[in-house]
Amino acid sequence: MKHISIILLAWMSLFQTGQGLYMCKNAEISLFSSAPIEDIAAKTSSGQSVYNSGTGDLVFSVAINTFKFPKSLMQEHFNSDYLESDKYPHATFKGKIQEHPDLTKNGTYPITVTGVLDVHNVKQNRTIPGTLTVNNGTITMKSEFMVKCVDHHIDIPRLVFHNIAESIKMNVTATYTAAK
Repeated sequence: MKHISIILLAWMSLFQTGQGLYMCKNAEISLFSSAPIEDIAAKTSSGQSVYNSGTGDLVFSVAINTFKFPKSLMQEHFNSDYLESDKYPHATFKGKIQEHPDLTKNGTYPITVTGVLDVHNVKQNRTIPGTLTVNNGTITMKSEFMVKCVDHHIDIPRLVFHNIAESIKMNVTATYTAAK
């Protein structure tokens, strides 16, 4: 967790200081894989993010080993066999929101974020749709998108190929407060 905070602080130092900088220290991220034998689901509330409303820059980081599964064996295989969290401890996203929503007005705005998703030490250019909601000064971003295992060199052994889908559905919800 300390490593993630250092990463985000480093990113913050690159951003303009003052008004327009928002932080989230407890983004909720879930993953879901539907497969014929058994569905796989996991959640974490440990995602961290920084958003600069002046530039549109958006950065996310999550420690892989913070995802919790309903079955401990699933969690063990996820960390050791598939995501190799000892070797690749974090997933990150660095991008830019293309739209410029008016953060002074309550409402829900469609957004598109373009950037680089780094999972399993494999970087992929991505365009991810989402929503940004403003409610009395509180900013919440939500997104649902798919991640293909093959795109990030996550190998699925043939023996368990029917247990795990080739694409994993990701849901992200982050609520931001102004940085001080």
